[in-house]
Amino acid sequence: MSEYKKTALVLGAGGFIGSHMVKRLRSEGYWVRGVDLKHPEFTDTEANEFVQGDLRDADFVRKVIQYKGEQGNFFNEVPYRYIEPFHEIYQFAADMGGAGFVFTGENDAEIMQNSVTINLNVLEQQRLLDETFDGKQGWSECNRPVLDYRTKIFYSGSACMYPEHNQLDPNDPNCREDSAYPAAPDSEYGWEKLFSERLYLAYNRNHGIPVRIARYHNIFGPEGTWEGGREKAPAAICRKVAYAEQDEAIEVWGDGEQTRSFLYIDECIEATRRLMESDFLGPVNIGSEEMVSINQLVDTAAKVAGKNIKKNHIDGPLGVRGRNSNNDLIREKLGWDYKQTLEEGIRKTYIWISEQIAKS
Repeated sequence: MSEYKKTALVLGAGGFIGSHMVKRLRSEGYWVRGVDLKHPEFTDTEANEFVQGDLRDADFVRKVIQYKGEQGNFFNEVPYRYIEPFHEIYQFAADMGGAGFVFTGENDAEIMQNSVTINLNVLEQQRLLDETFDGKQGWSECNRPVLDYRTKIFYSGSACMYPEHNQLDPNDPNCREDSAYPAAPDSEYGWEKLFSERLYLAYNRNHGIPVRIARYHNIFGPEGTWEGGREKAPAAICRKVAYAEQDEAIEVWGDGEQTRSFLYIDECIEATRRLMESDFLGPVNIGSEEMVSINQLVDTAAKVAGKNIKKNHIDGPLGVRGRNSNNDLIREKLGWDYKQTLEEGIRKTYIWISEQIAKS
């Protein structure tokens, strides 16, 4: 009998959320294969097996979604009759970044092409693999086992898909799940996220693939990108404050009164696991309802750093004027709510980023 509870495939396992999900699944007794273009940047992967490759390549995806048993691995050849689907797939792989990457307009085509291609490859190759277990492809001569499960796929969507017209008031944005239509995201990144969640729902309706869909709201924490242009606001602010001297000013895009909510990574992972263990497909918000302005975010980082920090407001990409998670649906369906305050999460993130700066 296997020592492992289930098998899981984590796509985007070299990234921030994906690497944290690998750790969580391993702690729960899963056999985990991680896949990405790169290994995690700040820590060793805890995956049982890590495969580097390009998920835009359909043939690579075809191979990587095949579980070959604990004694086999991605690089070993085994008789096809021993190949099984994974119990769960977590799809975090995407072309993404912070406002400095997403909202300039310079990367729109690349973002849309890369992310849509990955999602279509994952769904279509899983559909084809599933068909080898239902008699449609004539695999009976291979003595294929009768499975008592279908691979469940999690898709990490984004709050960027919500309509811009519902997020014009920084003090009262509307991000309820049922506010998504009529659709009008403020970026091509948001349009891609909206299309892709509809793609997953279509494969669920037409091909019976079990899916779970979340709309993430600004996930942050240690071991995430903190410099280079693709970092999210909490990491960027923590970095700027860490480098700043007492009473020095840091640059803040716009007037700083645009609002957001930010969810600490551990909370995100817990909510995602609850969604995967439930019968609820989503889409559902996974975020915090502790809305703050960017100016307040700077003040929070300065507080945990013990510094007096001034603000130099400059032009820059801003996104919508206000955004805040509405958690009514996830409380109703999953009984989940966030527990950690923004200050607690920023404190942990600031300490970690300060350590990275000291190493550089």
